[in-house]
Amino acid sequence: MKLSDGEDIESGGLAGRLYRSVAPAGDVQRPTYVLLHGIGVSHRYFARLHRELSLAADVYSFDLPGFGDAPKPRRQVPVGEYVAFVRAALAAAGVTSCVVIGHSMGTQHAVELALQEPELVDAVVLMGPVVDPRRRSVARQALALTRDAMFSESPSANAIVFADYFRAGPRWYLTELPVMMQYPLEARIRGISQPLLVLRGSRDPVAGPDWCRRLASQAPQGSMTEISGHGHVFQHTAPGPAAAAITSWAPIRRRGPFPGA
Repeated sequence: MKLSDGEDIESGGLAGRLYRSVAPAGDVQRPTYVLLHGIGVSHRYFARLHRELSLAADVYSFDLPGFGDAPKPRRQVPVGEYVAFVRAALAAAGVTSCVVIGHSMGTQHAVELALQEPELVDAVVLMGPVVDPRRRSVARQALALTRDAMFSESPSANAIVFADYFRAGPRWYLTELPVMMQYPLEARIRGISQPLLVLRGSRDPVAGPDWCRRLASQAPQGSMTEISGHGHVFQHTAPGPAAAAITSWAPIRRRGPFPGA
């Protein structure tokens, strides 16, 4: 489950890959979505959602440095550096406004991008956000992920996730794990001025309902929606409902001049 035509990108001493589905210039104005994956994985578990969204939007997905087909940095990379990397890649691609969609650890990157670039980010979607304070230890987080894989995910979702974990390798995963565990998502979300949607699978043991409701309530313009019957990786197991939830909610500027401009 891999998108074609990925391109190598470099910025700030980091290297990754960018996958884009963009209409030719001059076509009908389309919104822009940016998809940011979680720890250990890659653009591949976003591929179905990417394709769904690209039917009516320009879509950008990443293999962030150290994950998927991207080379591993020689040092730990904090959230702020990942965000700077994404920001530079989007600027080079000519993106001037977007809805940023993060999943799992990618929700942390999405929040930081919205905070650092409020003129770029029109709205924020947090899918399966981490880390729930009740699972603030690595052991509890691992247990929740194991429960999700065993009881809430499809074989194809597990195949993609675990293959990507294998490619990332334990050294790099454990290098970045403290970054994820220490990020103060609940505190940072209070500064988000843009509309924000928390989106979770109803069977997700990683991002529980109470945690997601609390996050939505902390954002000045927050709301929450569930994808019924799905787990943490619902963007793969339910791409149609996930895309519909996002596109029906997102307040977006479209590429090109506004009507009447």
